[in-house]
Amino acid sequence: MVIKMVNAPVIVEIKKIIEETPTIKTFLFDWDMDKYGIPNPGEFLMIWNFENEKPMSISIIDKVKMQLGISVKDVGEFTHALHQLKEGDKIGIRGSYGHGFSTDFEDKKILAIGGGVGMAPINAISRELLIKGNDVSVIAAGVTYDELLFMNSLKEIGATVHPCTDDGSFGFKGFATDCCLDVLKDNEFDMVVVCGPEIMMKGIYDILNERDIDYEFSLERYMKCAIGICGQCCLDPTGWRVCAEGPVFNKENLLQIDEFGKYKRDASGTKL
Repeated sequence: MVIKMVNAPVIVEIKKIIEETPTIKTFLFDWDMDKYGIPNPGEFLMIWNFENEKPMSISIIDKVKMQLGISVKDVGEFTHALHQLKEGDKIGIRGSYGHGFSTDFEDKKILAIGGGVGMAPINAISRELLIKGNDVSVIAAGVTYDELLFMNSLKEIGATVHPCTDDGSFGFKGFATDCCLDVLKDNEFDMVVVCGPEIMMKGIYDILNERDIDYEFSLERYMKCAIGICGQCCLDPTGWRVCAEGPVFNKENLLQIDEFGKYKRDASGTKL
């Protein structure tokens, strides 16, 4: 019987910490997939450091070793505290939650685009699609070379990787939108999956709509409960909850979300 924890976190030991970039670390821990289920790429976990709790995308789903991984950027008080943890330390996990990426593709040509730490779920879905025999190209975008995430490991398992840096320190010089236009000049894709800063995703959204290419985007909003009760992450005008109906939305749904690429809301619900 598969039991997905909702109210009570599972306490796990951090088995391995990988320093991916100067600001991003990946935390690996054992996960009983027979008991708690196998997460779908694009779903997220609620991470508890025994003081506070925040949602984190799953970057690694290892069904052989029965391990999960989260990749965390040091951007605030909570993530900074996680970055101080060592192998052997413990954290609380509940989840997985949300609606992830579609994985029922075989022998398709897929373009995966990740910006910064948005490469976390892109790593998970790219690996899943490669295992199923799809042709996967990945645009791995970062501000500079030191911040490119999962570029080499994805290339090693068969993905065609297009590195992209804002400052031109490695690969394509420019933003992910520019690199996307460059890749689309000589390639056709059955599906595009995207995660990153919303300003980046909005630019790619416009590009894909102009070309009538199918896509799925992973959105980020302020989450509290993660189980669809509090309404903190509802989207205008549909009322869809990012923690439940998302975080991944397909083309048909995303076209109905008015706030995408325009505004978000803070913890009090005020538009940003």
